[in-house]
Amino acid sequence: QVQLVESGGGLVQAGGSLRLSCAFSRGTFSRYAMGWFRQAPGKEREFVAAKNWSGSSTYYADAVKGRFTISRDNVKNTLYLQMNSLKPEDTPVYYCAAQIGSPRDYVSQGEYDYWGQGTQVTVSS
Repeated sequence: QVQLVESGGGLVQAGGSLRLSCAFSRGTFSRYAMGWFRQAPGKEREFVAAKNWSGSSTYYADAVKGRFTISRDNVKNTLYLQMNSLKPEDTPVYYCAAQIGSPRDYVSQGEYDYWGQGTQVTVSS
């Protein structure tokens, strides 16, 4: 059973930066497409960014394009999300997700079989 553990969340002022990490274990990381999603209280989980298994293709939500960068290290079995120019609306819990092979739709949470427990990001204005 694949295990995902997020870290790196915290409190930051608007305009600041954070880097989230997602440690992958109990599987072959390089075979999995990886994504980041986020969920605010009372709202649906929404897509943030994703990378295919090789890292050659990247997908971003319009809300974070140009500010966030997703990357993966297939040697360290880790997924990253560099978040710059943070805004208060970037505040929710961030989750990483994994799906073996190539999802039909990288932005759909239903395409991912494995999820981490989440890490809280709080951006103060």
